[in-house]
Amino acid sequence: MTPTSLFELVGFFLFFCINRKGRRILTAFFKNQSEKYRSYAAKWTHIGMAGFVIKWLVLGGLAGVFTGSASALFLASLDWATDARVSHAWLLWLLPAGGALVSFVYWKFGKDASKGNNLILEQIHEGGGSVPLRMAPLVLAGTIITHLFGGSAGREGTAVQMGGSLSEWIGKMLRINAIDRKILLMCGVSSGFGSVFGTPLAGAVFGLEVLVIGVIRYEALIPCFIASFVGDKMTAAWGIHHLRYQMGAVPGFSMPLLLKVLLASMMFGLTALLFSELTRQLKAWFTKLIKNPVAKSFAGGLLIIGMVYLFGTREYLGLSIPLIQQSFDGTVHGYDFLLKTVFTSVTLGAGFQGGEVTPLFVIGSALGSALAHLFSLPAAFLAAVGFISVFSGATNTPIACFIMGIELFGADGAVYLFLGCLVSYLFSGHTGIYTAQRIGISKSRAVAVQDHATLASVRVKK
Repeated sequence: MTPTSLFELVGFFLFFCINRKGRRILTAFFKNQSEKYRSYAAKWTHIGMAGFVIKWLVLGGLAGVFTGSASALFLASLDWATDARVSHAWLLWLLPAGGALVSFVYWKFGKDASKGNNLILEQIHEGGGSVPLRMAPLVLAGTIITHLFGGSAGREGTAVQMGGSLSEWIGKMLRINAIDRKILLMCGVSSGFGSVFGTPLAGAVFGLEVLVIGVIRYEALIPCFIASFVGDKMTAAWGIHHLRYQMGAVPGFSMPLLLKVLLASMMFGLTALLFSELTRQLKAWFTKLIKNPVAKSFAGGLLIIGMVYLFGTREYLGLSIPLIQQSFDGTVHGYDFLLKTVFTSVTLGAGFQGGEVTPLFVIGSALGSALAHLFSLPAAFLAAVGFISVFSGATNTPIACFIMGIELFGADGAVYLFLGCLVSYLFSGHTGIYTAQRIGISKSRAVAVQDHATLASVRVKK
């Protein structure tokens, strides 16, 4: 399908959704067809399966078209904001005011949108509420302001929130049932993730795996794949290109190599735990010390400016993409991963908008590169393992992260990529960046977890 035909499809959908008569026509049509479909599916199983695929080709495709377009707008805006910040160093001094403005808008108009990704997870688990459409423009503008003025944040959270809010809006327009609504929200998560990183397969699995630790809901596999695939293609149709890094030659197998990767993976998991807990603790400290969210973000902006001049560098601001390239080249410092952790945790803890995943890529690759010198391994090799492993530990999604590793670096180092994701996932414990994530199966039989417990409730219990 060409971009032009996609735009025509979107225009057709918007016309019927905005026009009241059009909504009635669509509702009556789908209701009539649904009744016929159920009668046939009751007799012939494969008709039911075909109907399921066709339905989600439409719904998942719509989620992908809208979310992929939103991701394209976001990525283009993010490039502009980054270039502007690098070209105009004085913009850093506006960070406190920018953070205060975003927090004020969320405080007055955001309502539940301030919960971010956790709101989407809550609605998939429990329902009973809604993901407001206002979340998409709010998080888009808030993240751009964060990056324009120098906050250290990522982009995944923004894309996922836009995908969730737009998918919720599509579901409301088409008046889908509660079960399909949850699957459509999962499609929004998948299409947001897949389109913003250019990894449609990882995006499809991420939308399934991130909900419950240890459990994957396969009924949404096809819908999430369709949404992620279409979202990625839609972003590309808008002319957006994604950065790629080379893992380089993979060392030949040996037991010493396996033990070194295993040890490094343990450290990747502990680093993911550090990031999650430090961010959570800073959010709590900021909130306790400064009740007003506007003043909290203003103070956080001042703190970040102070840190920039304390350490004498701006390389930890924004996405810090150059640090990833330096990690693969083997030219990072041993402390870069730790300082990026602190800068990002302070930014998010103070209430600035943005994601965590790209900073986690930076942290993981920088740590991997530093450990490569210690273990006498190729820097690009261990940087690639760290790139996805710290992310795996912080999000508790080892399968999605492994697939991302294959999409980004190829299959030559698959064994080590898989090992890194699994061990990091285990050693990060029951912590993570998504506090609404449920624990379906404990990571260890020695650690008892109540049914339907979330990462937040486990932390409160402790």
